[in-house]
Amino acid sequence: MDGFTPWPADLEARYKAEGYWTDRLLGDVLRGAPAHTALVAGADRLTYADLDDRAARTAAGLLRLGIRRGDRVVVQLPNTVGFVVTFLALVRIGAAPVLALPAHRASEIRHLCELAEARAYICADRDGDFDYRAMARELPVEHVIVDGEAEEFPPLASVDAEPAPIDGPAPSDVGVFLLSGGTTGLPKLIPRTHRDYVYNLEASAELCGFTSSTVYLVVLPAAHNFALACPGILGVFAAGGTVVLAPSGSPDEAFPLIERERATVCAVVPPIALLWLDAVTWQDEDISSLRLLQVGGAKFAAERAAEVPGVLGCAVQQVFGMAEGLLNYTRLDDPEDLIERTQGRPLSPADEIRIVDADGKQVAPGEMGELLTRGPYTLRGYYRAPEHNARSFTPDGFYRTGDLVKELPSGHLIVEGREKDQINRGGDKISAEELENHLLAHPAIHDAAVVGVPDPTMGERTCAFLILREAEKPPTLRDLKDFLRTRGVAAYKFPDRLETVSEFPRTPVGKISKKTLTARATAALPPQCATGP
Repeated sequence: MDGFTPWPADLEARYKAEGYWTDRLLGDVLRGAPAHTALVAGADRLTYADLDDRAARTAAGLLRLGIRRGDRVVVQLPNTVGFVVTFLALVRIGAAPVLALPAHRASEIRHLCELAEARAYICADRDGDFDYRAMARELPVEHVIVDGEAEEFPPLASVDAEPAPIDGPAPSDVGVFLLSGGTTGLPKLIPRTHRDYVYNLEASAELCGFTSSTVYLVVLPAAHNFALACPGILGVFAAGGTVVLAPSGSPDEAFPLIERERATVCAVVPPIALLWLDAVTWQDEDISSLRLLQVGGAKFAAERAAEVPGVLGCAVQQVFGMAEGLLNYTRLDDPEDLIERTQGRPLSPADEIRIVDADGKQVAPGEMGELLTRGPYTLRGYYRAPEHNARSFTPDGFYRTGDLVKELPSGHLIVEGREKDQINRGGDKISAEELENHLLAHPAIHDAAVVGVPDPTMGERTCAFLILREAEKPPTLRDLKDFLRTRGVAAYKFPDRLETVSEFPRTPVGKISKKTLTARATAALPPQCATGP
């Protein structure tokens, strides 16, 4: 595939010889007993046989539409049967899904369609008062397929044909495109091959002890790497267990599902974990079936991790990883101290890590530095991004994560921060530069600088420092949110705080000192702030 960076031949041979890479494909993950429940979503309950048949028929329907091996298809669906069936159907025919999040809007979706040169866009009909169909009409794609009330578009339910033999993908083909959090603008595409992503999900499922008795509750967006394959939905299918899809992580929605389906595992981001720790005092549901709560997407404070077993009655597992590849897990049998205060150690024996200083030199054991990594499931380059790849990878193929970590003698990592200009708002990654560029389009704004401010619930919230034009009326925080909404920006990217200044502090070389702005925002009195977008 043009724009895809493969692994070098020597590492490819090594990963095959050592058994990390096999010929298994993403479309072959349904390994449960035919009559066993594979998927529960609302009133829908599908056995493994049901789900396999639905995926096969949808794959045949997509082929009939002209979708072929090597095509890219932007998929923007919520936690529904439609998402799971669509994903399985696409990977079986070798068309790579580009997994957008439900919160993405026109700015991001158009960018993804253009960057991927997508043949098709598959979306829901509505999300609250947002109409995906209206957005779809403006996209540069050949096919639009809608799950729900489709209006002039073909409904997903009609993409159906009698299954027939498929000339599917090769294990080395790109199986799925995940999205980067984005530090220099709009999301970059992360190409994950069948063989590297199969290893990712299978090794994760084995480490986490997934079996046919696992009942995995999905409260994060199913398109998110954590919920999809760490071990996630696909790891559960590979182990023969049951996936239960929830609309959100709200205790009002999640706790009744835990009780009804006797869910045993759930993956959440820290804000949801904190909410659940409080919610047990007012929720009446029986959640005693829960055995493991995975917490990742952002650093989980040791003090709160220690509360999980006593309050929620289950074990906690810290997960630190990235859609680009490297995953770190605390092990189920790790000492409590390591589970509570570290973010785990690498999944694979073949994961290579370096921790380096600003000059690229290895730091002394136990010292903080930037994490670099390469391995059998870590990308070698973003898709169609040669200039960015030149900055993001070392000459010998180590990915510069931008995360600042310390390594303990046990191999466990403690995440201390990051070098990238990125805000981690409850697990949602926000590019400061992208948001700044949108703000600069406002007629009242002369200049903008966006920083993350520590927050006990979300991990970080977004503070926008603005220099205003004198002749214009100063915008309020609500004004800016309305403005960004008209530009098609995802709501989670909206600033939580707004501060106006006459000038920005500068570094000795003339750059805006975001370190100084962050310190100012952190020390400020209660700010003009909204609790949510």
